[in-house]
Amino acid sequence: MNIDLHPVMLYNKRRSIEFSRSEVLQMHKYLMALDQGTTSSRSIVFDLSGRIVASAQNEFPQIFPRDGWVEHDPEDIWNTQLAVAREAMKKAGAEAADFYGIGITNQRETTIVWDRVTGKPVYNAIVWQCRRTAEYCDYIKSGELCEDIRQRTGLLIDAYFSATKLKWILDNVQGTRDKAERGELCFGTVDSWLIFNLTGGKVHATDYSNASRTMLFNINTLEWDDTLLRLFDIPRAMLPEVRPSSGIFGETVPGLFGAPIPVAGVAGDQQAALFGQCCFEAGGVKNTYGTGGFMLMNTGDRPVMSQNGLLTTIAWGLGDSPVTYALEGSVFICGAAVQWLRDGLGIVSKASETEAVARTVADSGGVWFIPAFVGLGAPYWDPYARGALLGITRGTTRAHIVRAVIESMAYQTADVLELMECEAKAGVTSLKVDGGASANNLLLEIQADLLGKPIIRPRCIETTALGAANLAGLATGAFSSTADIAASWKPDHFFEPHIDAEERAAHLAGWRRAVGRVLTK
Repeated sequence: MNIDLHPVMLYNKRRSIEFSRSEVLQMHKYLMALDQGTTSSRSIVFDLSGRIVASAQNEFPQIFPRDGWVEHDPEDIWNTQLAVAREAMKKAGAEAADFYGIGITNQRETTIVWDRVTGKPVYNAIVWQCRRTAEYCDYIKSGELCEDIRQRTGLLIDAYFSATKLKWILDNVQGTRDKAERGELCFGTVDSWLIFNLTGGKVHATDYSNASRTMLFNINTLEWDDTLLRLFDIPRAMLPEVRPSSGIFGETVPGLFGAPIPVAGVAGDQQAALFGQCCFEAGGVKNTYGTGGFMLMNTGDRPVMSQNGLLTTIAWGLGDSPVTYALEGSVFICGAAVQWLRDGLGIVSKASETEAVARTVADSGGVWFIPAFVGLGAPYWDPYARGALLGITRGTTRAHIVRAVIESMAYQTADVLELMECEAKAGVTSLKVDGGASANNLLLEIQADLLGKPIIRPRCIETTALGAANLAGLATGAFSSTADIAASWKPDHFFEPHIDAEERAAHLAGWRRAVGRVLTK
């Protein structure tokens, strides 16, 4: 893939002006990524080699109204994201004129509804992890629509996705349905909420990758699906415009950063990571160890429908080129389990301690940790499963529990990759990894052993943010093609497997027996 997006169009307050690429390169130096995650908002300033120039991060509160419910205050999302963007710019010693553009990447299925005129949310954001609509999803699955929905969206019917969350808001927040039908409310995933605020309410839009996670978007026709809108009783008037992932969405209100900056790239966090890992060709695979764990495989310009629990999704759209599709395996709890060790149990004071603590023991001492805090995702898809610590004895120590938590990330990834190779009918020779937990060398050593394949960690593990920045760079002329981007991708470390097939099989069999203890179906 070598996508050429010339001519370059840059935007000022009054009109668009065409520049030559050489002129553009002299005018700007940086790309900014807004990386809005489940537990924090981050902003990273990159130079054109993919080097991090400056970054800033703020955590924000998680809201748990009931068991299995997860919410965020949308104002917290916006305020922290704006604050870290300003902080990162300050740290970089940069002003608005130094930037080609802004790329946005975001927690995906999280659902926000707000007033089109006032910009105020009508309810808290319902987070992708939230299970409040699980029973309604069971009702839908009891009918004959499962396969039809899967063929239209590439998704399984699950509370994970936006459609049932949006329906819940319209059915339970007084007055919202009438306002939505009159076109007075906006629905969006987090990217849409940020775009709306960055542009002062001028732009209500999303990209193909985020739209494909709503369970309302037809990934074949690339349009909001009328059949699904009727099924979930969603007024079309509240939906955002769907655009390519790389392109000018609008420009920021001058008062936010001192002058307008083009918002020029948007992709859901996992699709952005796939792009940031330069998996531009069919067969490229990456795994991100974030709050959850997410593996994506580029499947080219045709969707591959899974028969066994993987999701088919849109990876990205570049300009006028055909969209790129991906297979995805979603693990709901990954790094969030480490956060639980820190905040819930208090057995570590910070996440970075976990590797050193876990290395004080040779193994987990027979302890298995099943991180089903909000159910299990691929390949089990059991929303009612709950977490468990199994195999505890009087000899179990804090180190064994910490190691079991680290191992659970690797085991879940192994489950997903095995299924993905089968579904795609393609062997994977190595796995690119990223995300915060990929800094943990012990995790990646265990991962290589369980997969029997090399693990490749890139020089920049912030590939989610990097992917968003690079999408913006394509749209604004920082890069002329994906080949330009690929030239700057560099590996940092290779992790090779060190156990034989028999030992690997024994480990995996033990894990699957432990998972079987918590499954409800």
